[in-house]
Amino acid sequence: MATLEEIKSEVRTEVEAEKPLNKSVDGVISELTDEEYEQLITDRAESRFDVQENGWIEARLNAYGSWQEQLDMQYWDSVNGTTTWKDHIAQVKSDNPKPA
Repeated sequence: MATLEEIKSEVRTEVEAEKPLNKSVDGVISELTDEEYEQLITDRAESRFDVQENGWIEARLNAYGSWQEQLDMQYWDSVNGTTTWKDHIAQVKSDNPKPA
């Protein structure tokens, strides 16, 4: 896993390759200032770092399914003596592990 500074270095290289980047203020188009480039780099790097550190949470939430679907799995597991819900939860956790 990359540190925030490592990601920021990668983003800086990407932004340099994208230059010039423009903005439009009141219909006037101009290139970003040095400060705006730095803010762009910081924002992109922090966003990527957040996904790296916390993306597993959203991935798990999406993969778990609704609580209604999970309750239905649990109901049918109890009726049929199966472990569908437990297997599903274990697979979601395996596919979307917490970072170390």
